[in-house]
Amino acid sequence: MKVNLVAIGNSKGIRIPSAILKQCNIENQVELEVEKNRVVLKSIRGRPREGWDEAFRLMHERNDDTLLFDKAVDIEVKDWEWK
Repeated sequence: MKVNLVAIGNSKGIRIPSAILKQCNIENQVELEVEKNRVVLKSIRGRPREGWDEAFRLMHERNDDTLLFDKAVDIEVKDWEWK
């Protein structure tokens, strides 16, 4: 199927027919990749932050979950509450 490029500010876009959006389960966002000079759109499956629990658990097991806080910064943190 050939589609025309549409001006969107300084960029260009395409209109994707609703039947294709439905067939590919595309709602609000897609993954955009370039592979061998081709533009590839992939539907995003799953929920936002899906898999984060497992990633954080692995980070903790590997002792890779230290706070990235520059000690040179003079900030009082004694009253902070970490959750």
